[in-house]
Amino acid sequence: EMGHRFLQAVAMIRDGRIGQVKKVTCGINGAPTSGELPVVDVPKGLNWDMWLGQAPFAEYVSGPKPERGYAPSRCHYEFRWWYEYSGGKMTDWGAHHVDVAQWGIGLDKTGPVSVEGTATHPCMMKDGYPTQTNKYNVASKFDIKCVFVNGVELIITSEGDNGVLFEGTEGRFFVNRGKIEGKPVEDLKEKPLPEDWMKGVYKGKDPRTYGGNEHMANFFDCVKTREEPISDVYTHHRAMSTCHLANIAIRLGRKINWNPDTEEIVGDA
Repeated sequence: EMGHRFLQAVAMIRDGRIGQVKKVTCGINGAPTSGELPVVDVPKGLNWDMWLGQAPFAEYVSGPKPERGYAPSRCHYEFRWWYEYSGGKMTDWGAHHVDVAQWGIGLDKTGPVSVEGTATHPCMMKDGYPTQTNKYNVASKFDIKCVFVNGVELIITSEGDNGVLFEGTEGRFFVNRGKIEGKPVEDLKEKPLPEDWMKGVYKGKDPRTYGGNEHMANFFDCVKTREEPISDVYTHHRAMSTCHLANIAIRLGRKINWNPDTEEIVGDA
């Protein structure tokens, strides 16, 4: 049901239910902050050097475990909040919603031409790098604008409801994992989507034929047939490139110009 809402959102756009899309806003919420964390002994059974892998060496830091959730640290779930290992909410929730946004507007095989925005970081940054090693360092708040060659704007923000808002010349609607709402959605009662709408957004496949594991089953089918999977690596690479560019722009504090064909930042070594 969760995935069905996103499929329905893409189908509505392709069926012209909101006219020409002009703007898409991805609400992905902000990242937590930690305060300064003390150096502590590495937990028994954890090979810290192996966990760090190719990342720079860092002392193991951790704070007290809250009543709910994970103890703030550099490890396991909390690795998300350190630029050394992750990209914060941009590459966490951004991976989900920017993917849907670019898929919905039909720009999932390309990328933006410019990316700019503002952000709040929990520690001082110098040349795009955090200056402290004992506290979370990814952006806690941010507002980013990505512009595509056709003028469509993709906004990535820590504000508002978690989900994707599509705005077009003839309407707007909002979708996330729990709901899909707006007048174009209400209008489906009187004017439903075509009967085979799922095939239209799923590369000619009907996900219902796979039961509850459509992506895994489709992947195994494609290993045999050599077809491109419904959920393919190329478009996901493009979505993640947008997220990485957003992080580069807010870490450096300046606009990034991007050539989506050569996949290179332009005029900024």
